[in-house]
Amino acid sequence: MLLSAIALLVLPGCGAFGNVKPGATSLFQVFAPQESPGNAAEMALDQYDPDNRFTGTALLANAHFGGEDVYIELYEDAARDEDAGVRWAGVRALGLHGSPEHVPLIIERLIDEPDRLVRAEAARSLQRIHNPIATDPLLRALDEEFEPEPDVRASAAHALGQYAEPRVVQALIASLNDQALVVNYSTIQSLRTLTGQDFGIETRAWLDWYDATEDLFAARTPYTYPAFERNKRLLEYLPFMPPPPNETASTPVGMPPPMDG
Repeated sequence: MLLSAIALLVLPGCGAFGNVKPGATSLFQVFAPQESPGNAAEMALDQYDPDNRFTGTALLANAHFGGEDVYIELYEDAARDEDAGVRWAGVRALGLHGSPEHVPLIIERLIDEPDRLVRAEAARSLQRIHNPIATDPLLRALDEEFEPEPDVRASAAHALGQYAEPRVVQALIASLNDQALVVNYSTIQSLRTLTGQDFGIETRAWLDWYDATEDLFAARTPYTYPAFERNKRLLEYLPFMPPPPNETASTPVGMPPPMDG
């Protein structure tokens, strides 16, 4: 399975005709669902074909009914699948529909996973689900010594923006020295969220502020996970065509409400 093509397969609308139904003769048929929920579930449970398991899991996860309890166990099994592409789809599904109880399983895919794309998706899923037990694994994934992939480190840096602990701020400040700009960008975002301060990439300025500040989180702002968003494609300007599948940024599942004062 070509994991590099995953994003095109699972994000609704990412290809103008990527999921065209065979034999379609109208625009309405082009965008009609190719699989019923039952067929998608049957594909997701196909023990002989990982491509079917991947496709079925992705279809269910991206469907409006994909968060129903009946499918959650299927996503859990997919996240443990022998095939990396299926594990990717399962982790993504848990990020979309899971709860804090699924964080240990997602952590396994972040720390013990050999495939870099699955690790990156695990870090992104941890942006959407809050559970303090994720803090240590995310700090490990932020460290270049343990995680060689910049995309994983960047996603971990962003996810850490929801955990207001001094050691998290320390690690993020250290991460400003990361050689990858994508990691620097995510790190600065999380530092702004946690502290309300903005010293850019100036490590010394952050350290001076840290040493001089008693309450690191006095100006903290609410954490929201990154949402998928894109502009309309040409076809989507036609009448009756669905809009892009853009999301609204939100707080992670399980995130405690902000404390007064």
